[in-house]
Amino acid sequence: MRGLIKGGILVIFLLGCANRSYNSPTNKPYTIHGVTYNPHKDVYVGWTQEGLASWYGPNFHGKLTSNGEVYNMYAFTAAHKTLPMGTIVKVTNLNNGKSVIVRINDRGPFVRNRIIDLSYVAGKVIGLDKTGIAPVRLKVLGIGMGDVFARGYKVQIGAFTDIKKAKILAGRFEAKGYHTAIIERNGIYKVYVVGFKSKHDALLFMRKEMIRGFVTKGL
Repeated sequence: MRGLIKGGILVIFLLGCANRSYNSPTNKPYTIHGVTYNPHKDVYVGWTQEGLASWYGPNFHGKLTSNGEVYNMYAFTAAHKTLPMGTIVKVTNLNNGKSVIVRINDRGPFVRNRIIDLSYVAGKVIGLDKTGIAPVRLKVLGIGMGDVFARGYKVQIGAFTDIKKAKILAGRFEAKGYHTAIIERNGIYKVYVVGFKSKHDALLFMRKEMIRGFVTKGL
């Protein structure tokens, strides 16, 4: 979240770069301009929303996002007012059909009718660098990963056509203290254990749990 500095000063940028607010809670209710927002504690894979998207870039590059990360305008991230941090979202530009996948790590945009604020590189992929704003459809692809999903390595431990079975498997490993993620791809719900610092650590996990899986890095 970016535009609200101590004292309530709001900064507005052109070309669709929306208002943001610094240091606001990421998962607790918060109030901006008299409006209270209640972030979702959970959201289901397939959740959708339509509205306007904008982007933010150089003015915030290197500054902190709402979840404490350093904002990188060349990373595929985005700001949303209420989606849980770490949610993986597909954003489709309804004007040209172009899509991009991003991870929520910030709060905003606090501009009427705008539902998501994309990083510069993500906005460029779907044409926002030229239009500033555009109507989009959001679709949640991944849940339950937290922000560790984007860091380090992950191991795919299962794939199902039934989301309930995917959640059961993820729950088994959550109970053991691991971070898990469920990502939907073409109707298949893939289950991951995430957040390994190295490929070696991921392979040790597979050996310990006697899993035949796939090791991949980041998002």
